[in-house]
Amino acid sequence: MLYLLPIENTRLLALTGILAAFAAAFPVIQLCQGRLPRDGGRKYAVNGALSRGKPRGAGLLMVLVFTACGILFAPFSAENLIYLLLTVGAMLSGYLDDASETPWGEYKKGLIDLALALAGAFTYVNFNGSALQIPFTDIVLALPRWLFILLAVVLIWASINVTNCSDGVDGLSGSLSVVTLSSFLFLCLRTDRSFSLLVGMLVAVILAYHWFNASPSSLMMGDAGSRALGLFIAFAALKSGSPLLYIPLALVLILDGGLGMAKISLKRFLKISILKNIRTPLHDHVRKNKGWSDTQVVFRFVIMQIALCFAVLAPLLG
Repeated sequence: MLYLLPIENTRLLALTGILAAFAAAFPVIQLCQGRLPRDGGRKYAVNGALSRGKPRGAGLLMVLVFTACGILFAPFSAENLIYLLLTVGAMLSGYLDDASETPWGEYKKGLIDLALALAGAFTYVNFNGSALQIPFTDIVLALPRWLFILLAVVLIWASINVTNCSDGVDGLSGSLSVVTLSSFLFLCLRTDRSFSLLVGMLVAVILAYHWFNASPSSLMMGDAGSRALGLFIAFAALKSGSPLLYIPLALVLILDGGLGMAKISLKRFLKISILKNIRTPLHDHVRKNKGWSDTQVVFRFVIMQIALCFAVLAPLLG
């Protein structure tokens, strides 16, 4: 492995990289948040008007710090560099949407997501092959490359969008992402330690951002952050060797953000109505219909995801 910094001890490098990511993200976000675009409020979201005027698009700052630290502190590889560049691409597409006076259309964003997903899927298969580990078994399926790429595209595209859709309560999307990424970090330690260091640095950057996003937040990461996080979570799932574990390790994200996507898609394309009495995303349903506060939503959703992750990781790491 090639290191850009002259630190040969890999454990010291990991400690330095993760601490540097947190230490750099905090002042960058604090000093630069005033230059970010302002949120116009979300018309149909519960308490959406409360976000009006807050800086949004902090994902720009988060991803730039993460990318710089990833290049400096993680062992260099062409594969990891491509993942970083694709994460920057997801961030830029989200930031341009955040900064636009007129929100981008669903189809435009969907095509961008598809391009990123294809690039990510081809990159993974090119460097890692198309073997698929079945969780909790010793079974490894050697899938045809085209089939693995197709499944990986679905995973990446879905991860981008469910993470984006879950970003509607202060601290929710980032907190769930930290739990999911931390779980994949442990799994990636067995498959690719250099990539696990990237995951650790991204978690550190998210934690620094949460200092400002804790309810009541002073800024939001916007699509620039949530789309980039969703993309990288999918990369982490792939690099774990068992991408099927994305389902339990990100289940709350999937349910919170994904049910609304399924509901709208079935209604629009197949004229099928489901979940008529459930408001989506689910974080709006529990706030509006169950009377949960924002803090209760974050804590309860995160508690459920942590419990799931413990249940999954315990037999795998035991």
